Amino acid sequence: MLNIIVMIVAFGLIITIHELGHFLVARAFGVRIEKFSIGFGKALFELERGGTKYRISAIPLGGYVKMSGENPDEAEAAEEQDAGRSFQAKAWWKKALIVFAGPFANLILGLLLFIFAMALPQKLEDLPPVIHAAQGKWSEVFSTGDSLIAVNGTAVAGFNSFLLELSKSKTNEISYSRSGQNMSFSVPPAERDSLMRSLQPVLTSRIGEVFSGMPAWRAGLKEADLILAVDSVAVTDWYDMRQRIIASDSSHVLLDIQRGDELFQRSIELQDDLSGQQERMIGIMQYLPIKGTVQYSLPEALRYGTLSTISFIGMQYSGLFKLVKRPSELKNNVGGPVMLFSMSQDVSRRGFSSTIVFLAIISLVLMIMNLLPIPILDGGHIMFYVIEGIIGRPVPLKVQGIAQRIGFVLLIWLMLLPSMRIFPDLSAASSR
Repeated sequence: MLNIIVMIVAFGLIITIHELGHFLVARAFGVRIEKFSIGFGKALFELERGGTKYRISAIPLGGYVKMSGENPDEAEAAEEQDAGRSFQAKAWWKKALIVFAGPFANLILGLLLFIFAMALPQKLEDLPPVIHAAQGKWSEVFSTGDSLIAVNGTAVAGFNSFLLELSKSKTNEISYSRSGQNMSFSVPPAERDSLMRSLQPVLTSRIGEVFSGMPAWRAGLKEADLILAVDSVAVTDWYDMRQRIIASDSSHVLLDIQRGDELFQRSIELQDDLSGQQERMIGIMQYLPIKGTVQYSLPEALRYGTLSTISFIGMQYSGLFKLVKRPSELKNNVGGPVMLFSMSQDVSRRGFSSTIVFLAIISLVLMIMNLLPIPILDGGHIMFYVIEGIIGRPVPLKVQGIAQRIGFVLLIWLMLLPSMRIFPDLSAASSR
């Protein structure tokens, strides 16, 4: 229960930061702010200063800013009262910037949260530093079962930490073990990236993370489940299992699963991967048995936090672009309250830094969604103001009103869509 309360308050603060962005830029452009509220509903505390009512309200689910003449049908009355200080009286580009400031505030918040999370001690999960296979010419150097020991004298505990150490220097001295015999060789700068791409670690078919809202999650799969067969064909490792899932001719795969001493089967829907892999997936990750902690220096936190922010935004826009081309996948790629609740529970179990990353992701998602050119969202308002700048006059109020009603219906539909998908699956899973 405490986790739910914390997440509600945190989500409310993220929305409040969004509204603060609108507030600050509107004030900078001389728009009179009638009201700025943290939360909704009945005012618990209110202070009026400079013609603006600042309040803290009872329902901590966000906040709002009320600008003079914000609504087009109030523009004339607001201009008579405020003489040039109403929102609608401003130039189109000022109105666009005021609206854009909200999503921009979420971008800055997401970036800062990512950097802050990277500066905290983080739980480390990794694969054993054991080679499953090496591709290309590197198959002449490494053999199946070779154990990676160190890079440039720095011991590596896992496969991903090996790759991280390898990426820090152009020239690398690698130490490894084969059948109890220690060996080493130097990697020239021009061949480092080729080596990193070619190595495959040993991967069992045991499940690690199960992504909330994805087909495996809806089918009730859990961390540490061991997949024994795909469509009644036994699998020996992750690579074999993954290839059989991808190559399936059906829209579903039948998995034989071992959970402790229990053996059972699940028929799981295949979903297109919109992250750029052009494959089908069920929404699981490899089991990472090596546990530890890692903490980055401030320069490293700045670097990795910034790269994580850029990478996340790029992946989201890439996925949105693919959704536009394949709208049939929309129902499988929109989250809802059930998924959000499940994700918040998952990240809270992983520690404080994971919770901060989760909040950073929510802030960035709020930015991305608000910038969609859907009337009623910030992106839709920006679209109207850009059109105003092109044609030299505001978009007619009747057109804006119709478009916003359509946008409202579309937004409600998008909010309900994931629930219509998830709840039937949960009912089916509970009856098994």
